[in-house]
Amino acid sequence: MMTTRRQLLAFSAAAVAAPTVLGAAPRSRKIKAVAFDALTIFDLRPVTAAVKALFPDQGEALATAWRTRQFEYCWLRTLNRSYVDFWQVTEEALIFAFKAAKIDLPAATRAELMAEFLRLKPWPDAIAALQVMRDAGLRLAYLSNFTPRMMQVNTEAAGASGLFEHQLSTDRVQAYKPDPRAYEMAERAFGVAREEIVFAAFGGWDVAGAKSFGLETFWVNRADAVLEELGVKPDRVGRTLQDLAAYVTA
Repeated sequence: MMTTRRQLLAFSAAAVAAPTVLGAAPRSRKIKAVAFDALTIFDLRPVTAAVKALFPDQGEALATAWRTRQFEYCWLRTLNRSYVDFWQVTEEALIFAFKAAKIDLPAATRAELMAEFLRLKPWPDAIAALQVMRDAGLRLAYLSNFTPRMMQVNTEAAGASGLFEHQLSTDRVQAYKPDPRAYEMAERAFGVAREEIVFAAFGGWDVAGAKSFGLETFWVNRADAVLEELGVKPDRVGRTLQDLAAYVTA
């Protein structure tokens, strides 16, 4: 589906009007490529909803513990040089969350919850905004902790496979973001200077990692989160991929 000029102008106007789009001075280099954390594209909230549906009284706490441990395990395994892929990390974090809460987790329930990561839906604005960027001549890639299978299955289901030049998983370098080796994948895959790549981050910590590496950063702050106190600020902040599309095609 080709995106019309009218759509592109609409995206740009929405971004200019949005008070959440904050930014820096005009760029001195032309943007050639955009790399995305997968969660800027896919909505993870149904995973939490699935936990709450199965465990109404403790679902929110369980889901929070699961997600917190998920990322802590990523970082610890990178520091300890004991890498396993994100699917295994996710399952081990799930098991821990239930053990810590002293709640039984039958194998069938564990499999059902894990399967939620293979049926993620894109955010309502995502696919059209990706098409705008692709039609503008920008090269697009994932740069994600997700495994290749997680990216492929969800992207195919969303009908978006043709939009991405690369699906870069941290499996390639055996190191999770925010390790510099993870962000370097974009520079190597695109074959352009890191200053010519915009990294779209979902988490504030991911902004800090990418910016410290030298990528231009756009924080897709869908949750209206507070900026991390890590001494690094994104080049631009928005709420949607429409905001990002307006920024990188300006």
